Amino acid sequence: MNSQKTKEMLDSFYMAKRILDLLPELPEGVLPSYIRYLETVLNLKEAHEKVKVSDLSSTLNLPRPGVTRTVSSMVEKGYLNKISSKEDGRVTYIEISDEGIALFEKFNKNYFEDLSQNLSHISIEEADCMIETIEKFYQVMCERRKG
Repeated sequence: MNSQKTKEMLDSFYMAKRILDLLPELPEGVLPSYIRYLETVLNLKEAHEKVKVSDLSSTLNLPRPGVTRTVSSMVEKGYLNKISSKEDGRVTYIEISDEGIALFEKFNKNYFEDLSQNLSHISIEEADCMIETIEKFYQVMCERRKG
């Protein structure tokens, strides 16, 4: 890798952020992270019977306090429900409410399925390569910040 290519990669990441800014406007009070959280809870629910905030935090690779704040906000807005464990009152599980499912399905089906058709000229291999490269770059940046 040379410095010019590194700069080009960073420029492409800036463009990627601009792509995120072009996502459709969400309903008032809904953050883009809500869609990601809803999808992650759905995926975790398929793999586990019950989902805890710690599961969500680990899967998203985000600090638990921030995940807890976002989950609380989503509960207040009616997209998630908190359920106390019957076996241990200290344990709380999260589930997607009907309103959360409706929001996720509308955004996922109406937008991502349509966008996927527009991106048909990008092969799965190209997409996988991009994802892998960004993940590697992210790991390098995290390591540099630590040390």
